[in-house]
Amino acid sequence: MSGVIDPEDVRAIEAQLGREPRGIHEVGHRCPCGNPDVVTTEPRLPNGTPFPTTYYLTCPRAASRIGTLEGSGVMKEMQDRLAEDEELAAAYRGAHERYLAARAEIGAQAGLSVPEIDGISAGGMPDRVKCLHVLAGQALAQGRGANPLGDEVLDRLGPWWEAGPCV
Repeated sequence: MSGVIDPEDVRAIEAQLGREPRGIHEVGHRCPCGNPDVVTTEPRLPNGTPFPTTYYLTCPRAASRIGTLEGSGVMKEMQDRLAEDEELAAAYRGAHERYLAARAEIGAQAGLSVPEIDGISAGGMPDRVKCLHVLAGQALAQGRGANPLGDEVLDRLGPWWEAGPCV
């Protein structure tokens, strides 16, 4: 793990994931309940494996709701809209570029070069929709407007934190 990460955050993330977290660079976003819900990960895991998922959603409650969305056909609907809506497609390509820029910055801070994943973001970007968890993670970590489909996922999720902390 890079940088200084609060041990309480590490414990919360471990409880959320049900395993020891790997390659955490920093907490990317906090849930309104106070726990981390997204971590930014280094582009190469400690064991040397390239890891393109920069924004990793850790909240099991949000992840479960997103899994339900994925099972409902939302990804196909979004994919179809990408093919038909040039403005949406351009914004989604912008999300891909922002994702790559953030990963490059994290890699530079950590002194990591990962040529194996150059130009590859995650979640299907820039022209497919493969993982809503990634899109939501980017929208949370980089803020509204960073990923138009990630924003839509968050809108469809509703306030997953209202039942209290997930761990």
